Amino acid sequence: MTTDPLGAARGSLSRQDWLAALDAATAARVESPELEAERSELVAEAAWWLGRLQDCIEARERAYRLYDELGDRRRAGQCAVWLWEHHVIGARPAIAGGWLRRARRALESEPDCVELGALLLREAETAHGSGSLDQARDLAARVANLGRNLRSADLEAEALQTMGRVLIDQGQVAEGMGHLDEAMLFAVEGRLGPYSTGKVYCSLISACEELGDLDRAAEWTEATMRWAQQHRFAIFPGICRVHRAVVLKQRGSLAEAEREAAQACDELATSHVANAAAAYAEVGDIRRRLGEIDRAEEAFTKAQELCGRPCGALALLRLAQGRSDTALRIITSCLRDTTSRLARADLLPIVVQVATATGDLDEAERALGELDDITATFDTPILRAAAASTRGRLELARDDAAGACTTLQDAVERWLALDVPYEVATARTLLGQALRDCGDVTGAADTFATAARLFNQIGAHVDARLSNSGVRPSLPAGLTDREVEVLRLVAAGKTNSEVAAELHLSVKTVSRHLSNIFTKVGVTSRAAATAFAFEHNLVANRR
Repeated sequence: MTTDPLGAARGSLSRQDWLAALDAATAARVESPELEAERSELVAEAAWWLGRLQDCIEARERAYRLYDELGDRRRAGQCAVWLWEHHVIGARPAIAGGWLRRARRALESEPDCVELGALLLREAETAHGSGSLDQARDLAARVANLGRNLRSADLEAEALQTMGRVLIDQGQVAEGMGHLDEAMLFAVEGRLGPYSTGKVYCSLISACEELGDLDRAAEWTEATMRWAQQHRFAIFPGICRVHRAVVLKQRGSLAEAEREAAQACDELATSHVANAAAAYAEVGDIRRRLGEIDRAEEAFTKAQELCGRPCGALALLRLAQGRSDTALRIITSCLRDTTSRLARADLLPIVVQVATATGDLDEAERALGELDDITATFDTPILRAAAASTRGRLELARDDAAGACTTLQDAVERWLALDVPYEVATARTLLGQALRDCGDVTGAADTFATAARLFNQIGAHVDARLSNSGVRPSLPAGLTDREVEVLRLVAAGKTNSEVAAELHLSVKTVSRHLSNIFTKVGVTSRAAATAFAFEHNLVANRR
């Protein structure tokens, strides 16, 4: 009787007992190249689920070489596809691209098969990531049909989720979500393997987050966490935890969100570099909201070490640190490297916030215009709320207090409907500034106080103090805070160029502010403006 040296490893894998599978495959003694190739694949599969990415890659590369030497093009090609996947999550895109080309050479002459479908699906994902949406959709549709013909539920479901995400990025939200729902049916019916199940779950939650469907995202996040706990040695609990942290942050549970994201950092540290970087970025943004600037800096630094470039939320930390020029460079770079319109919609409000802080109102106007275009295409509640807050912020910067009052009241109502407390409080703070600039001191005080209470409730105590500090008498002649800053420096004898350098503004912007100041206080010269500043105690007033 001949024993099967790999039977125990296969059986453990089928039961999703990853540690037993790894032990059995590692201990197995085989005598043929064919069995050694399969043994290496079994080691790679078990190591991946255990989060041992480097061990997985080494075993998978050994399997590829053996299959290639044996002339087994399908299995060699499938190994190459998986190696693309491994290096992508390890944040090594150049090496990943090399493996995808090897997979293409191995499989391009093969007839329709699951391995070819796996290759085409990764090519669709690559096209999607580069912004070639039509190509990505066509490839995914081809794979979906191939999956149906081959009766491969995994292939069909993964193709449907890819098509869904592409359609959403093309503005066909209902059709895209329909494809994702169809893919989810395979998962909830238990017809998918663990990898495809996790991929479909995560894709649907990510789509809900992008579209601002927070209730649906929260519901599916809890479901996926329950599923992931059945795969507790896998990477999926960590990935699901990142999604859960995002939902908790949006709902205002900042302390709990930080705990979830921090645990995800530990779980993903050696298994999924891209998601580990995302987890650290979430930790950084949550700590920024909590006012823990130094600890936020640590988290953002770790995220950048992992992914090689800063994230958009880092720009807001730099702004909080008073480094507005650095903030503008960061967010401009992030926007330049982002092709997805929904991903850009997340960044554009930050662009406006940073640009208005630096006085670059033309750049802010351009960013708002793009955000309005994206909002018109996707027309989701969260995009409409973000666009309203962003427009109100720019109207404040352009000294249109009356317009800002109307716009920001609308923003507050939209954020309230979405139950996103941090954004509600932020919009109320901006509204308080608009009311103050309109001369409604009582209304401004009430609005600032309401914002401060909400910030305190969710633990954003620094924002609460800043909001409370907005409760002060309106400035003389309707001057804005920025105009008072310019006037103080003019009164100190600074030239327009010197004022621009000190406030990190353009000379053109300083000239516009000075013209507005002359008009508001009714003077025609710098000397007269200086006299006004001393007369109204603006020079000594450091509010």
